[in-house]
Amino acid sequence: MRGLEHLRRHGLTVWRFAERGFDAAAGSALNPLRHLGAIGFLAFWALAASGIVLYIVLDTSVDGAYRSIAALDEVPFSGGVLLRGLHRYAADTLVVAMGLHLLREWLHGHEHGFRRYSWLTGVPLVGFVFAAAIGGFWINWDQLGQFSAIATAEWLDALPLLATPLARNFLGAGTVSDRLFSLFIFVHLGVPLLLLFGLWFHVRRITHAAVLPPRPVALGVLAALAAMALAAPVRSHAPAALAAVPELLRLDWIVLFAHPLTYATSPAFVWVLAGGAMIALFVLPFLPAPARTPARAPVAIVDPASCNGCRRCLADCPYAAITMVPHPRGRRHHALAVVDADLCASCGICAGACPPAKPVRDAPRPVRDAPRPVTGIDMPQLPIADLHARVHAALSGARAAHPIVVFGCDHGARAGGLGGAGVHAFSLLCIGQLPPWFVERALRDGAAGVLVAACRAGGCEFRFGERWMRDRLERRRQPRLRRGVASRRLEIAFAGRDDTALLERALERLRRRVQRVTHGAEPGPGASHA
Repeated sequence: MRGLEHLRRHGLTVWRFAERGFDAAAGSALNPLRHLGAIGFLAFWALAASGIVLYIVLDTSVDGAYRSIAALDEVPFSGGVLLRGLHRYAADTLVVAMGLHLLREWLHGHEHGFRRYSWLTGVPLVGFVFAAAIGGFWINWDQLGQFSAIATAEWLDALPLLATPLARNFLGAGTVSDRLFSLFIFVHLGVPLLLLFGLWFHVRRITHAAVLPPRPVALGVLAALAAMALAAPVRSHAPAALAAVPELLRLDWIVLFAHPLTYATSPAFVWVLAGGAMIALFVLPFLPAPARTPARAPVAIVDPASCNGCRRCLADCPYAAITMVPHPRGRRHHALAVVDADLCASCGICAGACPPAKPVRDAPRPVRDAPRPVTGIDMPQLPIADLHARVHAALSGARAAHPIVVFGCDHGARAGGLGGAGVHAFSLLCIGQLPPWFVERALRDGAAGVLVAACRAGGCEFRFGERWMRDRLERRRQPRLRRGVASRRLEIAFAGRDDTALLERALERLRRRVQRVTHGAEPGPGASHA
């Protein structure tokens, strides 16, 4: 276990280094390493679209399949070449994106806790993808398809469950019939349907699932696939001849790597390798969590007396942990939010979406000056009211002429590390926990400026924290920051865990702008995007 965690820790360091490189080149919002799952979906849709066209022109018989596919090379303007290449390279893209997505989630320790369901439903998809991709080579029924079919049959023959060898009984000279070829078609078309069904299960417990990457990323991937299809066209080998052994094959090493591995070692070795890998993937969520992973945090709690059934928490929850039920007190047209503890990520995004109810007026005198907000849903480990009281107390005792409040995130750049006189930093469970009215209250309580530090675009630990926060403060999502708030005193910085320097520069910009505002200048609002 210690060696595994050592590997994970160093792997995560390398992964973050690669992410920063892509961030610098394309911006974090368009970083393909932050959209691997969506890129996999895009590859699947490209496979489905090109596969439908290929099936239309396919002659589903042993004698006609090769001729019908080879005829695509004669389509004018390289249309058939583009179609075949798009289908082949989209399969490779799906395999690569799936592998990188799996690796990324493991490096971040996302196989545990509330994400366990997504991990366990994603593992079988690995087998479905390879089964569908390998079966696609058989349909062409050229020498490469013949090699793949025989290699697969010999691999299956290593199982003790089969009484007679598949390779000898079904793939011998003169034994390949149209009925067997119909089985090939079923494998290549039926397994993707199972894959699609499995993908639905995989994303069922997350909201706003990304089934397509951002448009520039999607267009870039499709353009790259088209360029590869034209630069390295996919051509058929010679027709399959079971009486002869192919001498030279152009292998797709991404999809068909298991075949040469089987012949280099043994079918039993590959079965142990593949079976051991699948078992390990299924077992990982039940092993002890990484040392850096915090213990299971308390989940969100709903206050029925304050919940008005506005459904904002339902709309903003990233993991479908909130449902609405009729209000138990029989309030007409009112619903009550209910939290599923097994799905709750303890991120606090729901608390940031909840509008405050009426303040408590009978609070003690020190608190009455800043009425204690009451929300319909809150996090017991960091209640909104307690956080508000801490901000109010810090500003009440501030001695600096122009105090600045910094709201950060436990998973982003460390706001608590910011120094300087008059800086009061507060870290939230997720920046999405920050209600927009906190900015207004902080300015009203005496803050000269407010710096909101979120994770990089697309890098939120809880998927939507930085996005919902930005949309709320930019008045595109409820609850919105009021238009009367002096936005020139607000700075938004998108900084990852290792981006403290970026956060310090954002703080310095806000300081300079606050000083100019104090002396009568009126600059516009600032935002720092990484």
